[in-house]
This record gives sequence, structure tokens and C-alpha cells, in this order.
Amino acid sequence: MLEKLKIGITIGDVNGVGLEVIIKSLMDNRVLEYFTPIVYGNTKVASFHRKAIGIQDFSFNVIHSADQANPKRANMINCWQEDVKITLGEQNEVGGKYAFLSLDKAVEDLRAGTIDALITAPINKHNIQQEGFNFPGHTEFLQSKMDASDVLMFMIADELRIGVVTGHIPVKDIAASISVEAIVQKLKMMNDSLRKDFWIQKPKIAVLGLNPHAGDNGLIGTEDDEIIKPAIQQAKEEGVFCFGPYPADGFFAGDAFTKFDGVLAMYHDQGLIPFKHIASRKGINFTAGLPIVRTSPDHGTGYDIAGKNMASHESFLEAIFAAVHIVERRREQAILAANPLAFRRLSKDRD
Repeated sequence: MLEKLKIGITIGDVNGVGLEVIIKSLMDNRVLEYFTPIVYGNTKVASFHRKAIGIQDFSFNVIHSADQANPKRANMINCWQEDVKITLGEQNEVGGKYAFLSLDKAVEDLRAGTIDALITAPINKHNIQQEGFNFPGHTEFLQSKMDASDVLMFMIADELRIGVVTGHIPVKDIAASISVEAIVQKLKMMNDSLRKDFWIQKPKIAVLGLNPHAGDNGLIGTEDDEIIKPAIQQAKEEGVFCFGPYPADGFFAGDAFTKFDGVLAMYHDQGLIPFKHIASRKGINFTAGLPIVRTSPDHGTGYDIAGKNMASHESFLEAIFAAVHIVERRREQAILAANPLAFRRLSKDRD
């Protein structure tokens, strides 16, 4: 029997819904059959949130390090000792300060290999800015910490998988940030992730255009003809099975997206608006291109519903199990590559 994976979980903004969705996700003891959760936060803050949403029969097992985790309990590492003034629903420096303390400790353990994957609860990208965190979001922070040359924001919901060429940048900078090299790099990363993390042998990838109607033969911008089409051709020559560019509106209005294993959008909202509509609370964010596995729910801090027992934990639970599955697939592929006979034995053990 294989040892259960240790899954690290950060609490996000203490004034948001992070701890609510974490607690709701871990309340059902049946989930503990599949992984050992280690939450990086503070038990007093967790108790405040638990009481705010009216949950009585739940508690964390307090540990000092990941190697002390009880595989039959939801574990918590206290990342600070001082009392914290929680003001649910407010955006302030307190929320950012403790979100970073949680994240920083979890990433330290991730780098050390004492946890097997990381799930991040939502942060506020403004109030978390401080010494040690000068990034647009989790994705860029983890890219820096893991020394990754590039990463792909990859939104996942069942068979729908959408990545973006440009992430958290102003709309006015999008066109200038798109190049043949950038698109080819993202396509290769998506292709690699679909094969390695989702076990799709020959992924079929759609590429969206930048301009309305994909430029309409140059009438509405030239980027689609001069940058995106050459990038698609080059990616094909390098072994990526990709097509496009497709006008984004028609692509999602019909069922064209169901015919592809992955979709590469040119910018954040072009991909995430249709994704969040189609995914309907079950979508997650997976950071492809990192040497480790990190996922997150596809929602934000939820200040407007914080402490009201209204937050859905569906996306967070999906993020946890996606991370578990991706880690297992990567490990199985490594075993298969080294020894095909060992893979057969592994499969029997898992059965």
C-alpha cells in the first residue's frame, strides 16, 4: 500500500472565505482516505472562522512540522503565535500580512520536499504586497521561488482546460507582450502538461485569436496573421498538435471547445470569463511548468460573503483532488520510464 500524499494548504486572506472553504472541505473524514492535509495558519484564527460559520464538531490536530502530521486528522502548523484582529469582509494589511506568513512557510516546506503538493486559498493581490512578496499573484511568486523559467496559468474543469499566454498584466500591455516565441513556449508547456499531468497521449490544442474575429484578415488588427499564425505553424513543426487562431466569441458560444484537449487564450479575461461561466464552481487553477504541483480554487477572497456560511467549497475540494491526481500521475510516469515492470506492480498495489 502506497503512503498517502501530504498536501499543504495555505489559508489565504484571514478576512476572506479561505478558512471557511478549507474547513468545509476537510470536515468529511472520508477525504482523509486519499491524502493527509497540512494547513499552514493559526488555530485561533481557524477557531474564529469555525465559530463564525456555526461549525461545532471540527478541530485541527496541531503539529510543529510536516513530518509530525497525523494521517487520520486534518493537521495545522501554527505559522505565528500572536493574536490577530480579524475583520471579516475587510481588505486591510492584516489580511495580507498573515496570508504571506502562511504562504511563505508552506513554500519553504514544499521546496524542502516535506509536503507533496500545495493548495493555495485566495489572497488579495493588493494587500499582500510587502517585503518578500512583490508579485502580481501566487503564480509569479511560485515561479520565482521554484526557479522556473516560465509557467502556464492553466484553468481546469473536467475536460475543459484553458491556458493563457499573458497573465496578470494591464489590458493596454497585452498586444505588446504577445510574440511568436511566447505563444510557442506556452503551447509546448501546455502540450507537455497535458501529456505528463493528464495522460493525454497526443493532445489536440486550440489557439484563440487576439482581435475580434481573429483579425478578420487584417481588417481588425494584424497580430493574428503576423504573430499567432506563424506561432501555430512553428509549434506544429516542433510536435505540438495545435490549430487556429479561432475567434474567441464563436469558439465558446458553440461547442467547438469540446473538441479539444486544451485551449490557449491570449490574455487573462479572454480565457477566464468563459471558463468560470462553463465550469460553474468546479473549476480550478493549476500552475503548469513548475517542478512541484500547485493548484487553487478559481474564486477570490469572497469578502462579501466572508463569515456568513455561504461560500461553496466545491472548487477547493476539486483543487485538492486535482493536485493529488497530478502528483500520482507524475510519479507513475517516472516509475514507468525507469522500469515498465515496476509500473505493473504499482498498479496492483493501488488496486
